Amino acid sequence: MGLTVYRIPFSTNVERVALALAHKGVDVDWVDVDPDDRGPVVAISGQQLVPVLVDGDFVLHDSPRILEHLEDNFPEPPLFPADVARREELRSFLDWFNQVWKLPPNLIAAEELKPAPDLELIAELADRIAVSLDRFEALLAGRDFLFGDGLTAADVTAFPFLKYALLWTDGDPDRFHEILRETMPLGDRYPRLEAWIRRIDDLPRG
Repeated sequence: MGLTVYRIPFSTNVERVALALAHKGVDVDWVDVDPDDRGPVVAISGQQLVPVLVDGDFVLHDSPRILEHLEDNFPEPPLFPADVARREELRSFLDWFNQVWKLPPNLIAAEELKPAPDLELIAELADRIAVSLDRFEALLAGRDFLFGDGLTAADVTAFPFLKYALLWTDGDPDRFHEILRETMPLGDRYPRLEAWIRRIDDLPRG
């Protein structure tokens, strides 16, 4: 039995899984869900967030967990290093990105919804996002991908968010994506990061 993935348009977390599936050459049946009616997602998974992966009788949501599941069940070509220490280094980066890096844009989005947003806080959070570009530029020194010379889970995890520094798709309704675009000015300071965004954008999606 093949894989099924539930998705909504423009989802960054869905794009993570799409990149991983294409890298591994895994066929998948996509189920498109209206973002204003997530009943099918709730019915299959008991919660509202996408992506949701259905693998036989196994149902899994949360993109980091889905990436690990794909690696366990479709190990070639890999997205995680075989070396135990390097694998844990990569997982540490993924934890940092998901739990630390993503916090400021989420906080900005939440602050903007308040009746009287704290503009100083928003500016401080925006600065934290902009400064983080230095770290990604440094990670790409002397190599094409964030963790070496080949695509890894680091790239498929970070790209759907960092791409907004350079790329935009007309019709994207998500204010969160606009926040990413507004707070990550590339200018001429980040040539390696720009090249990386274009490199990953040229890869197929599952």
